Amino acid sequence: MSDVVILGAGMAGLGAAHRLRAEGVPSVIYDKNSYPGGHAASFRHGDFTFDDGPHVSFTRDPRVQQLFADAVGGRYEVIQTQVDNYWRGHWIKHPAQCNLHGLPTDLVVEVIQDFVNARGRPEDAANYEDWLIRTYGETFARTFPMVYGQKYHTATASAMTTDWLGPRLYRPSLEEVLRGALEAKTPDVHYVDHFRYPTDGGFAAFLTDFVRDSTLQLERTVESIDPTTRTVTFADGRTVSYRRLISSLPLPELIPRLVGAPERVRAAAEELACTSCVLVNLGVAREGVARAHWSYFYDEDLIFTRLSAPHLLSPNTVPPGASAIQAEIYYSKKYRPRILDVDAHIEPVIQDLRKVGLLRDDDEILHRNASLIPYANIIFDHDRPKALETLFAYLDELGIATCGRYGRWGYHWSDESFLSGEGAAASILETHE
Repeated sequence: MSDVVILGAGMAGLGAAHRLRAEGVPSVIYDKNSYPGGHAASFRHGDFTFDDGPHVSFTRDPRVQQLFADAVGGRYEVIQTQVDNYWRGHWIKHPAQCNLHGLPTDLVVEVIQDFVNARGRPEDAANYEDWLIRTYGETFARTFPMVYGQKYHTATASAMTTDWLGPRLYRPSLEEVLRGALEAKTPDVHYVDHFRYPTDGGFAAFLTDFVRDSTLQLERTVESIDPTTRTVTFADGRTVSYRRLISSLPLPELIPRLVGAPERVRAAAEELACTSCVLVNLGVAREGVARAHWSYFYDEDLIFTRLSAPHLLSPNTVPPGASAIQAEIYYSKKYRPRILDVDAHIEPVIQDLRKVGLLRDDDEILHRNASLIPYANIIFDHDRPKALETLFAYLDELGIATCGRYGRWGYHWSDESFLSGEGAAASILETHE
């Protein structure tokens, strides 16, 4: 019997264990992987370190900042963010709506005309497409964010809601648009103006203290959960009993494992959509391969949606004289299914990197690998709100607390996932005082 069982040793699960430990409540974390960290894990490939997708810490929460800093003994980089965009041979400072300088004149004129003539309150938009057109005008919306959005989310903008936006898409004034069209140099207005990253060990180093202080059981895949007997059975046949349960498992993975879950609840879980991501990691025998920490690509004929540059996060992620690139390619079961060999993405990525001028024909590739992230980003489509209402009502009845990006099915950044885990721990403490 464990007082509290936590499923998933990612950022959220570790956050839950941290909060419980502070209250003197013991817990055990179970995870299917052979390593802790979940999507915040980092992997060493020879002399190169790659995270499980791009991760940086830009939390403004002083307490979380201190926790992460303590975990790496104060050894972290503070980095001024550099972000850019690529469209049809043009490299554009981010965000593109404020940096139209150098684009074709006819396009710039149409963008500004439509921006001036945009009507209606974005807050009243019926969907993401409507929001984009109301905010930026038709030309910019259809040329840039709607194209990128479909590459990233796989769903059309009209299929998506707007409750995920937050500060992610900057809304400029007319003066900012005009100055960005006339002048090459503009102020930085990205919502992430600087961030922190561990000097050694990749992003996962920020989890060092939480992993050390938690009780972990790795390589334990959940087979079933019986909320009546309060037991969790694992694929290896072992069973553990619990008084209270916290789960950061993806909801479409959790619900089918709940013994006795009604068909309406199972059906709601099947309505949830997310992207899967193929990551292609490349190590290159040349410095300065990428110019930005991450770059967005709008051209539909380019295989990757976004690139990040690990060597710009810390010099210790690559060997001396080398650079690294991580490319993201997105699919989804609901909107863009694709059955391909994961490794088959590597060569097309290299070819397109040459096409956009980041790789040279004579560049030596020191490392290459590809991996699949089954759960990447939540798709905020119109089926999501009603499905979550059904699922959370049922989980509340069972007394199962959920946390994290996939347990809450939200757009959680790393610190938000950690805080979500703490919140789940607080909820079961309050319920069972």
